[in-house]
Amino acid sequence: MNPVIHLNGIDYAWPVRPVAVVCVDGGDPEYFERGLHDGLLPNVARFMRDGFATVADGTVPSFTCPNNMSLVTGAPASVHGISGNYYLDARTGEAVVMTGPELLRSRTILAAFADAGARVVAITAKDKLRRQLGAGLDVTRGNVCFSAEHAHACTLGEHGIEDVLGLVGMSQPDMYSADLSLLVLEAGIALLERDRPDLLFLSLTDYVQHKHAPGSPEANAFYTRLDACFGRLAALDAVVALTADHGMSDKALLDGSPNVVFLQDRLDARFGAGTTRVICPITDAFVRHHGALGGFVRIWRTDPALPVSDLLAFVRGVPGVAEALDRDTACARFSLPPDREGDVAVIAERNVAIGASQAEHDLSALRGERLRSHGGTTEARVPFIVSAPLNPAYRARGEGPLDSWRIFEFALNGTR
Repeated sequence: MNPVIHLNGIDYAWPVRPVAVVCVDGGDPEYFERGLHDGLLPNVARFMRDGFATVADGTVPSFTCPNNMSLVTGAPASVHGISGNYYLDARTGEAVVMTGPELLRSRTILAAFADAGARVVAITAKDKLRRQLGAGLDVTRGNVCFSAEHAHACTLGEHGIEDVLGLVGMSQPDMYSADLSLLVLEAGIALLERDRPDLLFLSLTDYVQHKHAPGSPEANAFYTRLDACFGRLAALDAVVALTADHGMSDKALLDGSPNVVFLQDRLDARFGAGTTRVICPITDAFVRHHGALGGFVRIWRTDPALPVSDLLAFVRGVPGVAEALDRDTACARFSLPPDREGDVAVIAERNVAIGASQAEHDLSALRGERLRSHGGTTEARVPFIVSAPLNPAYRARGEGPLDSWRIFEFALNGTR
């Protein structure tokens, strides 16, 4: 008899057939709505008709790393510890990229099932996620974990697979291309057909969504290709579960220029240079996507004499700011780890991006295109679709508010 896997207060049933969870990076519900309206997504339409579909609440801040880790741990950031792509280590005063597996405070569902004897596949578009997704996952026992970014360099010893490009019949995609996501899906399909793993987690990249709005020809072409891949996964007798790490909003002015609040410059002018430090947790190596501008930033005081109440009062009055929350309030509301939270969390209005100082952001990387980005509460609503029918207990649970990090639970337990 196969075991029940217990992790972070949830019991997960053993899969009776393969389960493939796909995280459509930047997959705002509007892309699916437009694609369905235009008849471009027949497989998604079938999943929604025959299975289950709703819009769920993602993790805030609505960035890649915290949401992917919530999905694969089945828990909020307060449990797994990853609350952004980037944070300030208050002990050292150094900004830290939050992609190291040593920063993860929870086991993953993937590793837990693999340790119990399941065969697991984890594929991500960008290598920044690969080490955390693969934390504790033993690739010497038939499990696979690699990134499309480094598909050309995979080895059996490090990734559990080699010659990925030969497997999928593709050349190495450019980092800034739709093909990076499509390679993830093609590899998942090929491995499902060849090895029939028990669990697959396939995490895409949001290159298309950062550049192209829902309903645009480029977005339509991309989602049409995604839908075809989803259908091929289902045709291989997998339960297919679709969600996203975050949505996407237009954050540009009518003339096409970025609609940005450079908060560090305003704080320096009000309180003096060197009294505060603004950290943009969207920051990663791929600034062409967003110029390190998003809808959520954190402020740390470097002058402890500066009252938090003064910071809150000032920031709340800045045009374009939707909310400014002290540490305790932000952690309680969004279930965040207090030791990785700033003194003040700042959330932008939907059409506004917040940056640090203007000198820190190279907007030329946007190449004159409209800024589309994410991070705030307005980009935290994500699709939640399961291709198979849910049992009555889980269908009832799905009628109320639902956290996106329950996607594995619904796909494994709800389809039994």
